[in-house]
Amino acid sequence: MIDISKLLDEIKASPYREIVISTPHTGVVTFADLKVGDTVVGPQGQWKEKPGTRLATLERERNPKPILAPEKGEICLIHSDLEGRFVEAGTPLMILRHMLTRAEVEHAILKKALHLFRAPERAKYYFIPEVEKKIRASDAHSVQVRDGMELLIMSRMKREVPLNYTGPDGVIYAIYFTINENMDAGAPLLGVCPQDQLPAIQDVIMRVQTEWTERG
Repeated sequence: MIDISKLLDEIKASPYREIVISTPHTGVVTFADLKVGDTVVGPQGQWKEKPGTRLATLERERNPKPILAPEKGEICLIHSDLEGRFVEAGTPLMILRHMLTRAEVEHAILKKALHLFRAPERAKYYFIPEVEKKIRASDAHSVQVRDGMELLIMSRMKREVPLNYTGPDGVIYAIYFTINENMDAGAPLLGVCPQDQLPAIQDVIMRVQTEWTERG
């Protein structure tokens, strides 16, 4: 059994994620007027329609393309020696330190603590009607699963087949798929919590919600 409290303490010790900003293709680099320590923002708006801060411009065949910040964070390294130089695709330009939000910490803990039932192939996934009805009437935590139980419908190329759950008995604690969206093979569909671990997970999530301070 994973020590959830220890995992939370480890995240508190390093409450950030470092994002390497690399070039998507070849071209000549021009950095934006930024320096180490500056704060940038990622896409904003209800639909993420407002682009993030421009970090650099990559010009290829007289066609300049902006490189934008994918997340809110602080610039902690800039490879300024690349200014005005032609670079290959995948060349690191800078490192952005993104401070974890409360929701991201919860997500990281659950991904480690729960049993992840993964997609066997790229397809769309749905709950079988009986389970869907129960979730709508209450919530996912009300659904108890057991190994071999028919749980989902896998829809691919106009073909729908039932998908049985494999893993420890427990309750559905997290749902990672979205209806009508394709999930890649190996992507987590559900996070299942064994019944005896439910109080511990609920306790640590409550701690995150009450103790975690948003930074950055």
